[in-house]
Amino acid sequence: MSHGPDKEYEQLRVSGLHAFYGESHILHGIDMVVNRGELVTLLGRNGAGRTTTLKAIMNMVGRRTGSIMINGEETMSCAPHHIARLGVGYCPEHRGIFSSLNVQENLTLPPVVRSGGMSLEEIYTMFPNLYERRFSQGTKLSGGEQQMLAMARILRTGANMLLLDEITEGLAPVIVEKLGEVLTALKKKGLTIVLVEQNFHFAKPLADRHYVVEHGQIVEEIRADELEAKQSLLNDYLGV
Repeated sequence: MSHGPDKEYEQLRVSGLHAFYGESHILHGIDMVVNRGELVTLLGRNGAGRTTTLKAIMNMVGRRTGSIMINGEETMSCAPHHIARLGVGYCPEHRGIFSSLNVQENLTLPPVVRSGGMSLEEIYTMFPNLYERRFSQGTKLSGGEQQMLAMARILRTGANMLLLDEITEGLAPVIVEKLGEVLTALKKKGLTIVLVEQNFHFAKPLADRHYVVEHGQIVEEIRADELEAKQSLLNDYLGV
């Protein structure tokens, strides 16, 4: 039975997604599709609903309605740990590493939730800084090292779709550049990446497509090859 040409390539399809925290209605019908191996950004001002979109995909909001298909499977009734088993790795803004453990312990502790997780060797090749700091405690790491460790932990789990929230925020330019190289390498490996990012300069050369989020809806979709033509529109949305 054929699903038609596109369905094979779709890793994520969000349709009519509404999300609520208590009485607050944050997302008002998000519609987006992310194909395998794509890097897609969610751009927008603070409070537009970008972080909530990532959390809603992981079922980490108060209540949600609509549809979220992951690898063709409806996940609206799935618990977060089941969504992780489908290969989705979420890197929240506050990083979520074990500060009392050293780097190596952080990397060997998380469960491998599915096969295909990167080996320690692969991780250390991709993040040489972490290798150098492998016996340092989480609290002793710089912000950039903590961010790399958080991403490395997700890669250990075998996730093949990464939801990354503001990973460059507050980091030195040299570290930001390194994270860009890591994302490029992960994309080459065929991973799918959804990036919430304030730093458009960072996101621009990496992304295949950009979704602009405003007031809990996607108001514009811009392919990499349309950026030149739509730059002023984008500036208006982002208040640049």
